[in-house]
Amino acid sequence: MLILTRRSLIAGAAATPFVAQAQNWPSGPIRIIVPFPAGGSVDAIARMVQPGLQQRLGATLIIENRAGASGSAGTAAVAKSAPDGNNWVFVFDTHAVNPFLLASMPFDTEKDLDPVLLIGTAPNVLCAHPSRPFKTLADVIAAAKAKPDTISYATIGAGSLGHLTMVLLAKQAGAGLVHVPYRGGGPAMNDAIAGHVDLIIGSSALVSPQVQAGRIVPLVQTGKTRAPSLQDVPTVIESGFAGFESYAWWGVFAPAGTPKSIVERFGSALSDTLRDASVNKQVTEGQQITLALSGPEPLRAFIAEQMRVWGPIVRENNIKME
Repeated sequence: MLILTRRSLIAGAAATPFVAQAQNWPSGPIRIIVPFPAGGSVDAIARMVQPGLQQRLGATLIIENRAGASGSAGTAAVAKSAPDGNNWVFVFDTHAVNPFLLASMPFDTEKDLDPVLLIGTAPNVLCAHPSRPFKTLADVIAAAKAKPDTISYATIGAGSLGHLTMVLLAKQAGAGLVHVPYRGGGPAMNDAIAGHVDLIIGSSALVSPQVQAGRIVPLVQTGKTRAPSLQDVPTVIESGFAGFESYAWWGVFAPAGTPKSIVERFGSALSDTLRDASVNKQVTEGQQITLALSGPEPLRAFIAEQMRVWGPIVRENNIKME
C-alpha cells in the first residue's frame, strides 16, 4: 500500500516543475560556467564545442568565465543553481583536489553536483631546461639524493595536480626537491624556458609546444602508457615506479537533481560534438587530450578514485593553497 507523507508530498511537488520542464527542454538560453579565466584549456574546450552544441540542442549557449578559488567559486554557482538543465559547469582536475585543499568549500563535491561526462585525460610531463644535466627521471633522483633540496621544479600552483604528483613521486623515490609554485602555466613556463628553475611539470597540453620547439626536454610522463604525441618519452611506471599514474582531466557536471533525460541529452550532444572531425582535431592535437567521453557513472567512479588518491597526499603533507 502506498503511504503518502507530508514530506513526500512536498518533495514530489518540488520536483514536479523540473520534471515538466524536462519534457520541453531546452526552452531558453543555456549557461556553461567555466570556473577559470579565459585562455586556459577548460575555456578553450567550452568555446570549441559551443557552436556544435547550439546546433544539436537548438538553443543559445552562453559561456561565462567565473574564476576564483581553484575553480570552486564558479562551480559553487552551478551547484547552488536550479536543476533545470540551464546551468552546467566544465571542470579541471582541481575539482577532485579542492575538497582537501581549501579550508572551506561552499558546496559538497559529491552530493551537490551530478556527473555528466568525462571529456578526457592527459598525462603530466616532467621536463628539464636543456642546460641541465638531466636526461631521465633516474638522473633527477640521483642528483636530488646527492644534494637534497637543491633541485627546483615549477608548477602551475600550490596544490595543483602537478605539485601533488611531484610530492608523491619524491616521497616514493626518497628524494628531496624544491617546489616553486606559479600562478598559472604561462608564468611557470616562462621561468622554465629561461632556466630560472631546473624542472617543470605540467599537462602535455602545456608542455608540448615548448618541447616541440626544443626549449625544454621531456624526461618522463605520468600516464599508464605513452601518449601518442610523446612516444619517445618513458612513463613513470617504466622508470621503476609500479602503478604510478597521474592525469590532468576535464569533465562536466550539473546541479544535483537535474532530470536524467536532460543530462543524457546534453551529454550525448556534447559527445557527438567532440567527435566532429574539426573539434576532435583541436582537442586531441591542439590540447593533447585523450578523449574518454564516458558518461555519468564512469565519471562518478573516476572522481571518487581521484579523491581517494590525492586527498591523503594533501592531508599528509599539509599542503595549502598559497
